[in-house]
Amino acid sequence: MRFSFVTLFPSIIEGYFGDSILKRAIDNGKISIEFINPRDFSTNRHNKVDAPMVGGGAGMVISPQPISDAIESIKKISPNVHTIFLTPVGKKFEQSDAKRLANREHIVFVSGRYEGIDERVIESMADELFSIGDFILTGGELASMVICDAISRNVDGVLGNSDSLVIESFEDSSLEAPSFTKPITYREKDVISEFLKGNHSKITALKSRLALCKTKYFRPDLYQKVK
Repeated sequence: MRFSFVTLFPSIIEGYFGDSILKRAIDNGKISIEFINPRDFSTNRHNKVDAPMVGGGAGMVISPQPISDAIESIKKISPNVHTIFLTPVGKKFEQSDAKRLANREHIVFVSGRYEGIDERVIESMADELFSIGDFILTGGELASMVICDAISRNVDGVLGNSDSLVIESFEDSSLEAPSFTKPITYREKDVISEFLKGNHSKITALKSRLALCKTKYFRPDLYQKVK
């Protein structure tokens, strides 16, 4: 699967893919990453990509021409690309979106900066708009990394053990059950005794109940969906 990041600051994103699972996925050819900087498409002699708001207002807005040309350069090579803009007005990204988008061939993430991107570009070129929460970041790069990570985990072959996906939080609207490792006793707290008895059917049933309890306590909104 191919991911393209349209961003003014590629270095912010690049390092994230240099270690661990995602680096291994790149090395194994499961995913690929590329960066497109709108400054490279600017027709301004100083490579400026922003301009004051029409009608007045604080801050600068990214001009339509560099962003549009950057996206169109990708579409010329990859016509089936799916273009995602990261914006506070977008739909809140969820695990179901990660699973759905993992079936795409090529996704482009467009990250805004300053006071955002000229609205005409979003209206004409976005396939989807996403937000990762009701808060403001200095740019869309962090949000694009979060979403790319979540999607990549669902691409076939990225995780060493595909069974890991089945038991993760949010797969059935509930949180994951508590996890433990050795030592059995740590600072006077013990691992749940049933986990030590080797009866896997009972362990599975107990984990399901514990997952529901955890969801009810920490995320009552999700618990209503589970019920």
